Amino acid sequence: MQDAIHYPDSVFCWVELSTTDAKAAKAFYSGLFGWDFDDRPTEMGGVYSMAKLGGKDVAGLGEMPQVMQEKKIPPFWMSYVKHDDADGVAARIEERGGKFILPPMDVMDYGRMIVAIDPTGASFGVWQPSKHLGAQVVNAPNSLIWNELQTRDLEGAKGFYAGVFDWTYQEDDKGYVVAMAGERVQAGMMKIQPEWGEVPPNWGVYFMVEDVNASAAKVQELGGNVMVPSTPAGDMGTFAVMQDPLGAVFSVMEFNGPVDPPPGA
Repeated sequence: MQDAIHYPDSVFCWVELSTTDAKAAKAFYSGLFGWDFDDRPTEMGGVYSMAKLGGKDVAGLGEMPQVMQEKKIPPFWMSYVKHDDADGVAARIEERGGKFILPPMDVMDYGRMIVAIDPTGASFGVWQPSKHLGAQVVNAPNSLIWNELQTRDLEGAKGFYAGVFDWTYQEDDKGYVVAMAGERVQAGMMKIQPEWGEVPPNWGVYFMVEDVNASAAKVQELGGNVMVPSTPAGDMGTFAVMQDPLGAVFSVMEFNGPVDPPPGA
């Protein structure tokens, strides 16, 4: 397993779960992915948990602020894009019609962060690393492998992220868009279809697994739900969409062949 040692600008580098019950969430993801957790106090008095795989950081986890829970916001995964100039990114977000949930702010001595909403309604984060690189393990079993935007305004989203992060795109004959940061293929975009119902615009997260069907069975054993069963993803592999027992949605994917090495490996 290779470690990620450096993320280029404009590449997804971190995901974190905001949940209503950190203890229950940790039990679920530990049972599913074999993650251990390192609980760390925050400046605001709460606890932020680092999910670890083989002693390496793979994701973050924390309980939602009470005000969010009172608004009945369901648990969710947040995706962060790495950039060494968070303030410059913030200016471009604002220029292109994005809104801030959290404007640029320092997170102790770990780094600088932004949480924003794109003009199509999907939330995302930006991470400017200092002591915290982001995920040390990606593109390996039980770690992050892909980030995917689901939106009702695909063209608007493409224009926004191209302007903010300088992404370029490739599109297949089914309308699936692949986003590239330089030469690195690193995210996907797709249009929300009417038959999906009231799915809100979102950046979904995919975790790599060795056996999608075994993972689906484990999710159900641990009290979660399988929302989309094992489904072919062209020649690439097989995916399924899951929901943890608290309500957060994520996907798992099994690949038919080798995957890209982590950034900087």
